[in-house]
Order: sequence, then structure tokens, then C-alpha cells
Amino acid sequence: MNVSKMDMSLKGVMTTRLVSVEIDDQLAVVKQIFDSVKFHHLIVVDANKKLCGVLSDRDLLRALSPYIGTLSENARDTATLHKRVHQIMSRQPVTLPPEASVADAVKVFLEHRVSCIPVVGPGFKAVGIVSWRDVLKSITLP
Repeated sequence: MNVSKMDMSLKGVMTTRLVSVEIDDQLAVVKQIFDSVKFHHLIVVDANKKLCGVLSDRDLLRALSPYIGTLSENARDTATLHKRVHQIMSRQPVTLPPEASVADAVKVFLEHRVSCIPVVGPGFKAVGIVSWRDVLKSITLP
């Protein structure tokens, strides 16, 4: 493995196109977002845009009734769409600053068994997100 790639900062690896939701948004909003885009994590922020948590597409799938959108759907199934983001999000996510290295990210992925790491700047505001796929691409592609 090329050691210089492991020393690369997250600035060159992270995704800066962030989509965020607020802690009191309904899961119906989250479902619409995930249904329309091709990524797996949303940043959860408070009213001041400070990072509060992370919500994955898997978190959403676990929270919603599997009968939504089927002929068997009933009012109780539909009610799962009215839950709030704060009820299912991962709180206090492990974060890194943009200056952290790819090696730092690998260490976090292995120690904490997370699928993404929010990258935060001043005021604990998210400036990016890095997934394990981003890290693999950065160290394996020329």
C-alpha cells in the first residue's frame, strides 16, 4: 500500500455535497430524500446548523413499516412516516477535522464500526462526510 495515500488529508477524499435534515423533520421527508438521491447518509443538524447526528438509509429502513407502498399498507404503517429524525438518528457521531488523514479515518472505521464519518469545522458544523467507500477509492485507485 502506498503510505503517501494514507497520509493524504480528508479534504481531498471527503464529499462536500452534503444534504442535511433537522432533528424534528418527519421520516417522510427523509424517505423522499433517499428515494431521490444515490447516497446513504444524511447529516442531522439543529436550528443553528450544528451537527447533532447522522441518519443512514439503513436506520430509515429499520424504522419504517415494510408495508408502506404496498396493498397491505394501513394507517399504522403510514404512521411510521410521522416519526421524527431525532427518534432514530445516531447521536454523538464520531467526527474528524478536514486536516485528519486517511489513516485517521481508517482507524475510526475499524475502532467504532461506523459506515461514515462527518467531517466538522469550526462550531461543530459539518463541512463534509467520508464513507469507507471514499477511503477505499482514495487508497486503491491511481
